[in-house]
Amino acid sequence: MADLASNRVVSSNRPADPNSAARNESRSEARDNSGKSVVAFISGLVGLLVGNLILGPLAIGLGIAALRGANPRRGRAVLAIALGVADLAIFAFLTLRSASGHGVLWKFGS
Repeated sequence: MADLASNRVVSSNRPADPNSAARNESRSEARDNSGKSVVAFISGLVGLLVGNLILGPLAIGLGIAALRGANPRRGRAVLAIALGVADLAIFAFLTLRSASGHGVLWKFGS
């Protein structure tokens, strides 16, 4: 095959790699799980400030999903799970404190 830009002949006589499809699928799975790790981490981090009840379980679920399979960012997924648990702990603390009459950010009931 001729490369017109550099006037060189490029050889494509390499044998086909039988494992290339499996390797590409593994890379795709790792990329998907890496993305889940990042989204889970950000959800857990933002959940510390707002939306604890929604973002906490989201961070836990995505963190667990990211840990299944190949993932180059396993530490970030584990940290996302820990942040999700912290989100729920903060929500429980604020709810219990509000229920005892020491309203922190909101007050349930009248």
